[in-house]
Amino acid sequence: MGEYRTLVVNMGPQHPATHGVLRLVLELDGEVIVKCTPVIGHLHRGLEKLAESFTYHKVIPLTDRMDYTAASINNLGYCLAVEKLLGIEVPKRAQYIRVILAELARIMGHLLWLGTHALDMGAMTPIFYCFRDREKIMRIMEEVTGYRLTQTFMRIGGVAKDLTPKSIEMIREFVKEFPEKGIKEYEDLLTENPIWKLRTKGIGVMTKEEALAWGLTGPTLRGSGVKYDVRKAFPYSSYEDFDFIVPIGENGDVYDRYLVRIEEMRQSTRIIKQAIENLPEGPVLVDDPVVAIPPQELVESDPAALLRRFKWASEGFPVPKGEVYVSVEGSKGELGYYIVSDGGSKPYRMKVRSPCFIHVAALPKMVEGRMVADVIAVIGSIDIVLGEIDR
Repeated sequence: MGEYRTLVVNMGPQHPATHGVLRLVLELDGEVIVKCTPVIGHLHRGLEKLAESFTYHKVIPLTDRMDYTAASINNLGYCLAVEKLLGIEVPKRAQYIRVILAELARIMGHLLWLGTHALDMGAMTPIFYCFRDREKIMRIMEEVTGYRLTQTFMRIGGVAKDLTPKSIEMIREFVKEFPEKGIKEYEDLLTENPIWKLRTKGIGVMTKEEALAWGLTGPTLRGSGVKYDVRKAFPYSSYEDFDFIVPIGENGDVYDRYLVRIEEMRQSTRIIKQAIENLPEGPVLVDDPVVAIPPQELVESDPAALLRRFKWASEGFPVPKGEVYVSVEGSKGELGYYIVSDGGSKPYRMKVRSPCFIHVAALPKMVEGRMVADVIAVIGSIDIVLGEIDR
């Protein structure tokens, strides 16, 4: 009898199914995974350290580049944390607009997940449907913010500007047709597809207890049957005003995580519809000359406003001493911001709680003992983005 040996192979960092520059060191016995070791850091940009040299408003574009598939939610979490330090209340209309943009961003993130997840496992058709609907949202984002992907539209104290009549009509049209012409088509293609079920059912199982022990959040946690959603548990930006359910799975496998995200898109559409139909009147930025940027139309007619805008852009504004943690429900899970202020115009320290970082740590638990092909299914099901992991 020969000596028993295993084979060590690298999956990534240049591999389309790792969803970014992720390297997995796989120890194999035949095609069975004996050990999986994630290696991260290939995309590290020092975002948290970089924030210390930027004024508070100038940090906002940095947050876009984490989970860039759903950028507006990143902006929202950061702005809420700074607003908590400042002790300011955002106008109700701005809160509703933030919710609309956040839920549109969540759908954008889920559509990119679904298209690429299915494509990784050999189903080509869904990605064309997903990108068709994602394009509709990106056109809405462009009409509202001027940008399609990384909008940087949130402001400390509100949003950059109000919705236009055209954008309101575009949003209404999207939420009216998306559940039937979008979500239903995805379900028809995949939910009862025997090949899809064979590749996803019973794969990458995380029990309720295991999911909680690992600190999983978002759809990955809810797929294991834990009904935890930051929007319900700790409502922010008027989420308590909206009627929606938190979908959960039963088995904690790849298939249940798929079902949860499909239903989440339907619930996001429901939230957007309520917000756009009940949009309050009023301003979209807090009435505070220290924090609020003077609008362009005021700058053109008021020299004092121009000077204030220049001073704000170059020096920023002081934020009271203190420390704060605020979390939001990102498209991947609980996204948290811990900010320390020393009383200056720049964060003394900023730390981000990345759901993807925690989920990739749990990846070995999900794949060890499974086949190599199952790694592809599991990575897709936890929906990681390396821009957020490495920061």
